[in-house]
Amino acid sequence: MAVATQDKVLDQFLGGDSFPITWESETEKQLFWVFDDLHCPHPLSPLFYEIGGWWLTCDHMFRRFGTPFAVDWITKNVNGYLYTAAVPANSGLKVDGMEYGARYGARVPLDPSYPDRIGKYLDATLPVYGEHFVDWWNNRLVPEMKRNFEFLEEQLDRQEQMSLPELAVLLEDAIDVHDRHWKIHWMLNFAQLSATLNLRAVMEKTHGRVDDALLGRLQNSANDRNWDSIKQLWEMKEEAKADPELSQAFSHDTVAEIMAALDRTDRGKRFVAERVKPYQREFGWHAVWSHEFIFPTVFEKMEPVIELIRGYVETDYDYPATMGALRDDIDSAAREILEGLEGEKLEQMRAANDVNLRMAPLTPDHHFYIDQGANAHVRLVLVALGKKLAAAGALDDAEDVMFLKYNELRALIGDQGQLDARALVASRKQDRERSYEFHPPAWIGTATESQLAFPYLTNWGFPDKFYRKGEVAGEVSGIAGSPGVVEGIARVVLREDQFDDVRAGDILVCHMTNPAWVALFTKIAGLVSNAGGITAHPAVLAREFGIPAVVGTQDATQRINNGDRIRVDGTKGLVEILEAAAQPRTDDLFKT
Repeated sequence: MAVATQDKVLDQFLGGDSFPITWESETEKQLFWVFDDLHCPHPLSPLFYEIGGWWLTCDHMFRRFGTPFAVDWITKNVNGYLYTAAVPANSGLKVDGMEYGARYGARVPLDPSYPDRIGKYLDATLPVYGEHFVDWWNNRLVPEMKRNFEFLEEQLDRQEQMSLPELAVLLEDAIDVHDRHWKIHWMLNFAQLSATLNLRAVMEKTHGRVDDALLGRLQNSANDRNWDSIKQLWEMKEEAKADPELSQAFSHDTVAEIMAALDRTDRGKRFVAERVKPYQREFGWHAVWSHEFIFPTVFEKMEPVIELIRGYVETDYDYPATMGALRDDIDSAAREILEGLEGEKLEQMRAANDVNLRMAPLTPDHHFYIDQGANAHVRLVLVALGKKLAAAGALDDAEDVMFLKYNELRALIGDQGQLDARALVASRKQDRERSYEFHPPAWIGTATESQLAFPYLTNWGFPDKFYRKGEVAGEVSGIAGSPGVVEGIARVVLREDQFDDVRAGDILVCHMTNPAWVALFTKIAGLVSNAGGITAHPAVLAREFGIPAVVGTQDATQRINNGDRIRVDGTKGLVEILEAAAQPRTDDLFKT
């Protein structure tokens, strides 16, 4: 499956008055660029764009696996928003990318026959990853990542004693850790792809058809770091319920009131010291938007943890019952996939599903160690540098460091008189705020059949999103993320400070989710998201919690208002607005 740039053009968008685009070359125009609302729905910070991206190691991924469909993954900052494009394995193609503030030519093969010949290598080696990767992950790769985090955290614990140059070197170490963890991410990703493709192929061979709903249930996990986090929160909820002083503290309506109440008693202070802070230390390495450096992590802010516990107290969340039901459903699905089979077919199906079940926990676990953990540790080193620079008078605030570019930051560390960092930061903050006036389209550039066939685009809801028909009044179409039908009141959540608004039985309408949003899943009856595909976080988590979900709608947060009564059909991928709210909400992630 080759991604080419010279096949039939299905559509093209090169910009317009509402979303102007500057193109660096004609080749850029011929690529299919996708808005990365899956990871970065907000305008980018300069530092993240240059050193924090998941795309920085994609050429390594394509090279390691020998993919005939792409050889590099490049980015474009358009009006402040992140767009990415896969570079086809075309030896004659020349297009520039950017990494660490430097231009480079996208890495294409010199041999024109490469895409026709290399696919056999991928076919031969991919099953090895599917068969062995779980053992590599548990025995070799997770210990390596833990050691990396331990090193960075030991250094961060002594940051006040470190000099500015020492912290600068630590940043380089953190960048190396980040890039290494993301290389592991792509190994895991392809291993999961191998296991999933094999499970689908064996199911079709043995049963004569593929049951996507059943496969979705089999890709759920009941034993991973995500559930470890939820278990600790549930234990804190149980402790708070059983203790009169803690119960009284958590009876307040707002997080600020709860924190003040905890701080007034010795019991409350002990609960924070012995339970909340250790939770932050272990599970706090993520932000409400995990990839970007600009958002504070739970490690830095206690408020999100208190809100999580408060939500569990409010709903009396039952972790053992939830886990029991999830395990029972996975066991039931594992039996169902074997029903009616015997002999060789039975053994083939059992073997394929055994690999799949062992692989399932790696989806949430890789978020913990890579998407969340790697980026959060880089952020904390940057904040440490920012504190030193602010104390020296080079910046107004530690967080301002995110508005510098990589080499600007390094130049400022070397000589704080080299540039007016304050003025630069002020200008870029204004630029970022102006970016919210744009409404980024789902894609730009040129759409062709081969480019839409790039396998990873399913994570962003393509090609379904591309072929989706126009709007129907009172309906929002998307991708069937988790089966089932539910009716309820829509609760539109765009920011972390709106988590408090969600009540038990609401249907969450949001742009995207990540593990920081897990607490809401213990309350909600259904989910609708702008971003994502069937393998993305919102759909996976909805299936684990057993709630209907429609994902990849592109514009649900604009077309559904707080208080609307809606019906979510997670089997068909359709949301119906049954009754409009009396007072429509006026805010959105974007200002237009």
